[in-house]
Amino acid sequence: MSDNSTEAIRLQAQRSHYREHSVPLYFTSSFVFDDAEQARAVFAEEEQGQVYSRYANPNVDELLQKMCHLEKAEDGFAFASGMGAIFGSLAALLQSGDHVLAARSLFGSTHQLLTKIFPKWGISHTYADAARPEEWESLITPATKLILIETPSNPGLELIDLAWLGELKRKHNLLLVVDNCFATPVLQNPTDFGADLVLHSATKYIDGQGRVLGGIAVGRKDLIAEVRYFARHTGPAMSPFNAWVLSKSLETLQLRVEKHCENALKVAEALSGNPALEKVNYPFLPDFPQYELAKKQMRMGGGIVTLQVKGGYDAAKAFIDKLQMISISANLGDTRTIATHPASTTHSKLSEQERAATGITPGLVRISVGLERAEDIIADLEQALG
Repeated sequence: MSDNSTEAIRLQAQRSHYREHSVPLYFTSSFVFDDAEQARAVFAEEEQGQVYSRYANPNVDELLQKMCHLEKAEDGFAFASGMGAIFGSLAALLQSGDHVLAARSLFGSTHQLLTKIFPKWGISHTYADAARPEEWESLITPATKLILIETPSNPGLELIDLAWLGELKRKHNLLLVVDNCFATPVLQNPTDFGADLVLHSATKYIDGQGRVLGGIAVGRKDLIAEVRYFARHTGPAMSPFNAWVLSKSLETLQLRVEKHCENALKVAEALSGNPALEKVNYPFLPDFPQYELAKKQMRMGGGIVTLQVKGGYDAAKAFIDKLQMISISANLGDTRTIATHPASTTHSKLSEQERAATGITPGLVRISVGLERAEDIIADLEQALG
């Protein structure tokens, strides 16, 4: 990211004759042609040009150009939401009979895709544990088409060694799809390790202010061509307004993420050893189980801290209810600090056994550390833990 941060600020759609400094909003469903021949040529892809905002739009194109630079990717497509990006990418690349090897620690809706929706189309999956990398290769079958992971995971912050996984996918000629939402391109670039597609819920850190929905898929040009074909004909297009907001947000992404990480580390250090907590989890804390991998793979520790509150759900609920400044929401990556109880909200559709397998206990609280003064965040958390 550090080599490409300037592009996040300076890349822009072509200026109009008005010579605007900030790109205008292109609120249009369609585009006109000079004559019938140009219309034919553009539809035949003999000539480059806009056709219809479900296909592409100048605001969306600008956002994608920036994201491809930041993630060191060849091409990309923008979706109406993060889950649109995950579903659209997988649906475009998989067919009946294919098998997915997935990390067990996945976002709740991604889990629903694998367990409830894709099986209706004859697409199967097997979960692998991040803590047991030695078992992953034995779970690959002749039908395995791709590996799907998120690192760090939501909400358990489990990490997967991307260098090792890149070697595994090359050995078996598989596709590697990485959800990079928690890290953002500021902290890691999965394409450096061989990822074929990188996915983002742009709703989170890409926006960073809790305003709009969006999803991004970037990666190999040939794969994005398949994703684009699927998405253009099924319709999960990002709106020009959301693309404009997200593109402007990228101008401050590096500054914001660095501050999120700085504050999160201070919060994690301040709460470590708090008698009301069983555990504070943060990738750049020395007692984090994968601390060495985090330091090797990520440039900073991220903006998420998880707390294991002693006393289970009742204690976690009481803690959340005592918060005064911090918001209670299911979102993350906002300028404002947010507390979430995953077991009863974002991951509530998982069974108790499925939650336990990914470390989502009744006492787990996810803190998305915002951009307020770190001392104010810490003070609110400490008084609520009282």
